[in-house]
Amino acid sequence: MATARSINKEQLENRNYLSGVSFNFTINRAPYVTFTGNKVNIPGLSCGFAEQPTYLKNIPIPGDKPVFEDLTLSFLVDEELKNYMEIQRWIRGVNYPESLREIQDFQKEGGDYTGFTDQKNLYSDATLVVLNSKNLPQFQVKFLNAFPYSLGSLQMDATVEDYGYFTSEVSFKYTIYDIFDMTGKKL
Repeated sequence: MATARSINKEQLENRNYLSGVSFNFTINRAPYVTFTGNKVNIPGLSCGFAEQPTYLKNIPIPGDKPVFEDLTLSFLVDEELKNYMEIQRWIRGVNYPESLREIQDFQKEGGDYTGFTDQKNLYSDATLVVLNSKNLPQFQVKFLNAFPYSLGSLQMDATVEDYGYFTSEVSFKYTIYDIFDMTGKKL
């Protein structure tokens, strides 16, 4: 009979736990947002499933497509709204809000932010580097072909007693993400 020790040949050697406060996030097309990001997630992953009917009970069978949750970034908004407008222009630019001219101008901006040379700046790759307990890079999460689809509002409120800074939240869709060690090997 197999024991847990014989099945798991490699024991956990590093007993330090992953910290959620040490990270660097970069999105190639949005450098201002990159600089002021203060909260980001590694999205969850699930798969669909089908149920095989039987005369006793339905049996779940794994599906064929992974479902990736959204990438969400919170960021501090600067006084000149540079980072907020960076995302707003991106969302407006990919959605033809007022005229075709707006999307044409948007596509002429900048360079190639992904391997999609025919997509003309609609997408951008992003990387999340997670630091270890000694603030050294531990692993990286690479998001391919991301684009923002939701940008949070900025709520003005003169009745607030404590002075605080605006934060906003942007949600991205992307093709896929993979996790790599710092040498580029997939985990």
